[in-house]
Amino acid sequence: MHFRELALSRPEDLLFGTAPRPLRTRQGLHLGGGLVYPELNFTRPPLEVTATTMPEVARHYRQIISGALLRAAELEAPGVVIEFETVPPMTSEPDFGFTIVEILLAGMADAHDRHGLKSVLRMTPNDNREFARPPVMRSGEHWERMLELFDRSAAAGAELLSIESVGGKELHDDALMLCDLGQVIFSQCVLGVRDMEFLWRSLAGIAQRHGVVCAGDTACGFGNTAMVLAEQKMIPRVFAAVVRAVSAVRTLVAYEHGAVGPGKDCGYENPYLKAITGCPMAMEGKTAACAHLSPLGNIAAAYADTWSNESVQNIRLLGGMAPTCYLEQLIYDCRLMNRALAEGRDAALTLRRWLVDSDAGLDPQAWVLTPENVIAIARAIVTAPDHYQAGVAAAREAVRALRTGLAAGRLKILPRETGFLDTMESQLDNLPASVDEFIVQQMTVADTSRYLPAEYGL
Repeated sequence: MHFRELALSRPEDLLFGTAPRPLRTRQGLHLGGGLVYPELNFTRPPLEVTATTMPEVARHYRQIISGALLRAAELEAPGVVIEFETVPPMTSEPDFGFTIVEILLAGMADAHDRHGLKSVLRMTPNDNREFARPPVMRSGEHWERMLELFDRSAAAGAELLSIESVGGKELHDDALMLCDLGQVIFSQCVLGVRDMEFLWRSLAGIAQRHGVVCAGDTACGFGNTAMVLAEQKMIPRVFAAVVRAVSAVRTLVAYEHGAVGPGKDCGYENPYLKAITGCPMAMEGKTAACAHLSPLGNIAAAYADTWSNESVQNIRLLGGMAPTCYLEQLIYDCRLMNRALAEGRDAALTLRRWLVDSDAGLDPQAWVLTPENVIAIARAIVTAPDHYQAGVAAAREAVRALRTGLAAGRLKILPRETGFLDTMESQLDNLPASVDEFIVQQMTVADTSRYLPAEYGL
């Protein structure tokens, strides 16, 4: 654990558009420096990616970038972050992914030359390592081709390197369905942390070699999977809320190894990371409904330094192509937040209060993201002596926050879920104090057919 103090220790200092450690891009976007920027994420329509279809795939991405950035220029956006998340074949065949990188960078350069529009490319290769069963995390073709795509993209001009890494997910999915908090912490705070350390050391080397930056990771496959399962009433919402708090420990490791933000958009754990690291963060909420539903549509914006739509397919809507329409929505949301910032701190905090209060009391997953609870959970993480105990501390603090909100009548928890607060507390009480004892305990119950302990240094 490298962070021992909070960069933001007061709830009132957690605010959209401002971060203690802002990041300035080559074209002058000042992320976290006083403005919220739209961050557009997109993909092709349902279309298999093969050598045969690549010309058609490339046509879609040319259409996306030219149409979206023209609209951004027409709306006088102060700048745009473009995120390219590859689909699996674009990582397994780096030439496919790099072809799209070149298309996007060319479109961005053209928009800058024609309209003066500033932009920056976030490169997010799909983490294909999970496609080996059990997953092979530290070697092999999935690892090597992913690093190749990162390297070539950074060399070409992709300034922000990100990933939705999957280390530990092979056990975490079952842990969610069983509501096993011990295995959740083992998956994220032991396996996930060890994988993140290995992965982000490699990405830091690539970034340094090409003069770009490590932006951040996300526990999307962990916390967002829990959120989706809770939406489908397959697991308790209170459990998903605690999983979200724990996920911050895993994602923090990227910053311990040099990431500087903006944190990846689908990381709803990013408010905790902003409080801990002071780095700018991407967030997504209501404008991500094209990709997934959530109970966090407004509250997520309270902390956004870039405001994202998650990912939208390039399909035609009545208003135009979907990526263009979604970028327009993002731009208008950012205008509102930036207007509040321009009118001063009191105005910005008023808007933040509305964003928070409109969601916070309606779902436990929103409640753990109120500014007060963000600070409390973040403080529990940084005062813990190691990642395992940080996960336990984050979980305890999340349970405490849920109990407090319920007792005060400020938080709605379904009656059938209130007893699960006791269950989670009991699970935490039965965990050993030391990480070594914990690893031994959890390895005795982990499904050995699902993971390879040696891939995590165990």
